[in-house]
Amino acid sequence: MIKTFLILLSFEIYLFASQQIILVVADDFQTPKANLLSYEDGKKVFDTVAVNIGRNGLAWGLGEVELTKKRDEPLKYEGDGKSPAGIFKLTDIYGYKKESNFKMPYLYASEKLICVDESDSLFYNHLIQMNGDEKSFEYMKRKDGQYELGIVVAHNKNAVTNRGSCIFLHIKKSEEASTAGCSAMRLDEIQKISSWLDKSKNPILIQIPKSSSKEIIKLYPELKESELLQEED
Repeated sequence: MIKTFLILLSFEIYLFASQQIILVVADDFQTPKANLLSYEDGKKVFDTVAVNIGRNGLAWGLGEVELTKKRDEPLKYEGDGKSPAGIFKLTDIYGYKKESNFKMPYLYASEKLICVDESDSLFYNHLIQMNGDEKSFEYMKRKDGQYELGIVVAHNKNAVTNRGSCIFLHIKKSEEASTAGCSAMRLDEIQKISSWLDKSKNPILIQIPKSSSKEIIKLYPELKESELLQEED
């Protein structure tokens, strides 16, 4: 019992240690649109950003915290066209420039940097340098510029087979274009957020349907005044 209590206490200390939070809230599980706000120490730092999410909306992903799920709510799987809902660490920034001055680990998106989406691969859901043996992957250097700058979301960090891979915050293809499972915004917006993120401040992404607002407020009371989490009258 004492050991269990200490584990729970340590978990809560970790949970509230996050100083930078990107909050993305969609109206429901079906919509491909959402709104984003950024917080540091409970204070909003930027204006609301309209983001495009998965073409089929949201589904519960594998993150840092097990949030309450109803039986009829979808789970995230490879190729389902849904963005993961949950709480996730933000681990790296990547981009087309060879060097950066970001306060996060930086990955140069060369022509050989790929993200493996083959569920049976030992490198499933990993960003690696292409060696020629990969069967299914996506290039991080794209012709359409959507990955010119992006943020790595640590969804399914244990690479559970078929539960989804290669989740990022990246640039919109167009104002109306949904994604295959990432969350997308304008270049100027992601530039601003990327410059603000700081590895030492434990940045996380909270991405949820509006129905999970009360649970998030309970876990993160500093967000209780967030306009994205308020119930409609």
